[in-house]
Amino acid sequence: MRIVLTGGGTGGHIYPALALARHIRRVNPGAELLFVGASGGMEEKLVPQAGFPLQTLAVKGLPRKLSYGFWQAFSLMGKATTHAGKILEDFRPNYVVGMGGYAAAPLAVAALRRRIKVLIHEQNVLPGLTNKLLAPWAYKVCLSFEASRRHFIRCSNLCLTGNPRASEVVEISKEKARQMLNLDPALPLVLAVGGSRGADALNRSMMDFLILSSARKGLQVLYITGERYFDEVNSRLRALRVPEIYGGRLQLRPYQQEMPLAMAAADLMLTRAGATTIAELTALGLPAVVIPSPNVTHNHQLINALELSRRGAAVLLEEKELSGKRLQQTVYHLLDTPGELARLSENSRNLGHPHAADTIYRLMCP
Repeated sequence: MRIVLTGGGTGGHIYPALALARHIRRVNPGAELLFVGASGGMEEKLVPQAGFPLQTLAVKGLPRKLSYGFWQAFSLMGKATTHAGKILEDFRPNYVVGMGGYAAAPLAVAALRRRIKVLIHEQNVLPGLTNKLLAPWAYKVCLSFEASRRHFIRCSNLCLTGNPRASEVVEISKEKARQMLNLDPALPLVLAVGGSRGADALNRSMMDFLILSSARKGLQVLYITGERYFDEVNSRLRALRVPEIYGGRLQLRPYQQEMPLAMAAADLMLTRAGATTIAELTALGLPAVVIPSPNVTHNHQLINALELSRRGAAVLLEEKELSGKRLQQTVYHLLDTPGELARLSENSRNLGHPHAADTIYRLMCP
């Protein structure tokens, strides 16, 4: 079996693709895999690090308005589709799996022209433009949320699979995760993270939360600031002696390479509402306070968060409502109400798809 995985530009597309690739390699060592992404994207670093071959295309996302940039991106897309065709003719895959993002479009179009079966995966509730355009001609459209169905014209090729990233977070116990991260095995753990690049509003509120909550001894915090905010956050907290007051109950990090490990250790997570994060949360049944970013295309994080909130699987807190005091009130209420935490956990787990990677792989094994 020969499979091309394509997509990227952002971690939200790359990490699920890597999770699927690792699963395929594990269950079918003889499968030949090739990644195709966008030149200049995160995949240029992440895919080779994971041990998979990568080829790239010179392609950009289409701007939402007509402009010189629009026509430039449109021209690049045409050239990239021609390049993608040459890659397919050389590699001769049985399947092309598009994980979303503008990098997936040229490969999928080139594959459809050559009658190669195309699977596309949608991570969010609201489908991206690339996936909506490709869906009617795809062999299978793999959904992360049941609520996505209404956004597609054709229904016969839709499959609820979940997000492959979910399959990687259920492989480690809470006890082992805490041991590996040097965390207290008994104290409740709040994990706070605003994404790999961090989030300014969440960081400001988290600093205030830590100051307000320093007297609460029965609590430990693992706080991932994002690399660009770490020095600022660390300096401010140290000036106020916050790490000294918490002692070993506070771990402050710029980045967490193995986020599934941190999530496995946590009792409650404060986070954005990106698709990969939600897949991981629901696979674990991890209670969460989700603070969707307002700075994303079509406000899709809010739509993701509303779906979790509607299903009783997370507490939604919009950024305009965010403050250290509001975080403290919300976190204390949840930690002091075990029944509420248990309800969130059960509802979250009911939305999860821990076998997503295998479900998608089996669609390629008729």
